Amino acid sequence: MTLQYSFTKAGNELLPGFRKKMMEAESTEDVKKFFNYAIAELFRKASEGQVELDFTDISLQPEEEPPFLISETAQASEEFASVWNASDLLQIVSRFAEIAVKHYKHLAKNPQKTESKIRM
Repeated sequence: MTLQYSFTKAGNELLPGFRKKMMEAESTEDVKKFFNYAIAELFRKASEGQVELDFTDISLQPEEEPPFLISETAQASEEFASVWNASDLLQIVSRFAEIAVKHYKHLAKNPQKTESKIRM
């Protein structure tokens, strides 16, 4: 049996702020940006600062499965692999991606809401 680390606590600490940012998002680009920041912070917390993902290392892909992509460069890192492969980070990132995709699709279907926020 292999050792499995749980970072659910770190994910739960970030979740309220992430949900707040999703509700404040004014465009689909905001949703992508807030997702990237949240996942980068999750990895910082989970790895105790050993994994520093760059903004370009993470991308939300609402029409794909899975709905996120982590760059090959990041995945090739030993530090990344050590926390990713022996933990529940896949499930946590998937949960965050599900929330982001739902809000992304909502904003994409309702561009007039985005336009009205911009005009205010």
